[in-house]
Amino acid sequence: MKFIKTEFLFLLTILFFSSCAQKAQENINVSSDKMIIRISEIEIDPNYLDEYISILKEEAEASVRLEKGVVSIYPMLQKEKPNEIRILEIYADKYAYEAHLQTPHFKHYKTTTLEMVKALKLIDMEAIDGETMPKIFTKLRQ
Repeated sequence: MKFIKTEFLFLLTILFFSSCAQKAQENINVSSDKMIIRISEIEIDPNYLDEYISILKEEAEASVRLEKGVVSIYPMLQKEKPNEIRILEIYADKYAYEAHLQTPHFKHYKTTTLEMVKALKLIDMEAIDGETMPKIFTKLRQ
């Protein structure tokens, strides 16, 4: 009997925490007017491309995993010109962006790739349809 009570309490605890996690996901309020959205256009010296990509992948993964306010750091390269990198950066707000710039992983990325970068252009963007953006990220979880 005691075993059944313990199992029942364990099951209730799991259900409770699952419900709380689901509610937290549903209550995420994305405000596109506060978000920092940017496309970084980066030209890399072809001699350093593999090394640069390795460092960039580490930085992007750490930023998304460790920083609550980093919504996206999504690096891409052009098929025709692989040394032309584009990064879709999305931050919850300016405070998240400013905090990101102070992280050890970003500082490591910036200092170790400085000589690899031939050109850098940061293009600030604005969402046209802020209501659809949360649906995109929700869809990825399915």
